[in-house]
Amino acid sequence: MSLNQDNRTMIGINDLPVTRREAIRRTLLGMTGLMLADHLVPSVQAVTRPATAKSVIQIWMWGGPPNLDTFDPKPEAGNDYCGPLTKPIETNVSGIRICELLPELAKQADKYSILRGMTHGINGHETAAYQVQTGRKPGDGQVYPGTGAVVSFFKGYEAGYKGLIPPYIVLTELQGRFSEAGFLGSRAKPFATGGDPSQNPFVVEGVVAKGITEKRQRDRRELLDNLNTLAQVQKEDPSLQAAEKCKQQAYDLILGDAGKVFDLSQEKDAMRDQYGRTTFGQACLMARRLVEKGVPYVTINYKGWDTHKQHFQAMRRNLPILDKGMAMLLKDLSDRGLLGSTIVWWGGEFGRTPKVQWEPPWNGGRGHYGKAFCHVVAGGGFKGGRVVGATNATGEEVKERPIYPPDLISSMYELLGIDTNAKLPHPQGLDVRVMAAKAEGMETAGRLTEIM
Repeated sequence: MSLNQDNRTMIGINDLPVTRREAIRRTLLGMTGLMLADHLVPSVQAVTRPATAKSVIQIWMWGGPPNLDTFDPKPEAGNDYCGPLTKPIETNVSGIRICELLPELAKQADKYSILRGMTHGINGHETAAYQVQTGRKPGDGQVYPGTGAVVSFFKGYEAGYKGLIPPYIVLTELQGRFSEAGFLGSRAKPFATGGDPSQNPFVVEGVVAKGITEKRQRDRRELLDNLNTLAQVQKEDPSLQAAEKCKQQAYDLILGDAGKVFDLSQEKDAMRDQYGRTTFGQACLMARRLVEKGVPYVTINYKGWDTHKQHFQAMRRNLPILDKGMAMLLKDLSDRGLLGSTIVWWGGEFGRTPKVQWEPPWNGGRGHYGKAFCHVVAGGGFKGGRVVGATNATGEEVKERPIYPPDLISSMYELLGIDTNAKLPHPQGLDVRVMAAKAEGMETAGRLTEIM
C-alpha cells in the first residue's frame, strides 16, 4: 500500500488544503492503484557487493549550506572569506577541523566522512537540486526519479516491503523543486507528513488529527461501515474486496500500532531533549524511529540556508540547531546498532559563494555556488573519520578528487545493493537505467571507493 498521493496538495503547498476525509480517500485510491500495478514492476538485478545498507536518512539543507562555515573552514583566507567565523575546532579525528559552531558534531567525526570535493558548477536551485538528487542532467524531455524514489522502489515494495508506513517519508514538507518520483509515478511518490514533530501531538496528514480522540475516530469508522450498504450486499465483488482491504490497512495505520511510530511522546523526555526541542531536532528523532521500523528512505527537508543576506546571523541561529540534532542522530543510531545499516546523507543542492558579499544590498551574504561545496556521509558501509577531496585556500576551486553527484549516488546504491544498470519501468517503454550511462554526458570521477 502507499499513502503517497499528491502530498503537495495535502500539505497546502498549492494553497489547496484538503479535509481528512479527502486525504483518506486519496490514500485508498492510491493503494488500490498499487495493487493493480504490481505486474509492471521489474526485478532487481544482482550486484557484486553484498548490501550493507538497508535505509537512508537524507538531511537536505534546503537552499544550499556554506562549505566554509560548516565542514571546510578556511580561517587563513581572511575576513572576506570567513567573516567572524575564524576559529574552527578540532574534531575527535586528528587533522579534521570543522566550524566552531558545530562542537557536538566535532565529537562524532569518527562516524562520518566529509566530501570536500563536491562539484557540478550549477548555480540555479531547481537545476542543481535536480542534478544532485537524480544524478542526471535536465533537458532531454524526461523527469527522472530522485534517489529517494529509486531507493523506495527497489528497497520498498519490489523487495517485499510489508509495512503499513510508506517506504519513502518526507519530514515534513516537499521541496517543490521537481517531481521526486519522476516518471516512476505514484508508486514512488514520497509521503510528506506535514505538521511539526516538535509539537504535541505531531499532526501527520491523514494519520493524526488534532483535537479528535481515538474514540471519535472509531465511532466515525463504525458509522461509515454502517452506511456502506453496497459493500454489505456485494461482499464477493473483487474490486470491493480490494477497496475493503485498503480501507482496513488505512485504519490500521490511523488507529493501530503502525501509526504510533509518529507519536514522539513515547520517547523519554531526556532523549527528546538531547535531540533538541526544535522542528529539526525532533525530525531527526522521528527519522531514527522510522528506520528502526524498517522504512527504507527518510528525507528531512531543513529550510533556512539560502542566505543571500545576513548570512552570519543566520549561521548563529541555524548551526547550533543542526549541530545538536544531527550529532545526536549519529550517536543514537550508533548506540542502537543501526548506523551500520543506515546511510546518513547530509548536503544541499550547492554551496554558498566563498567570498562574502559585503556590499549592498547583500550586506554580508553569500550567493549560490555550485563549483565547490561539501556533503557528508555516514553509516551503511561508509567509513567514518575521513575526508575525500579538497578545495584550494579560499574554497573556490576543487583542487583534488572532484566528486560529482553520480559518484555519490551510485556509491550509495552500491551499498544498498541496487544495481546501477538495472532497468527502470518507463511509461513509454524507454530503456532507462538506474544511473546514466557515460554516453549521456554526465561528468563522473568514480565511486567513493576510498570510504567504502
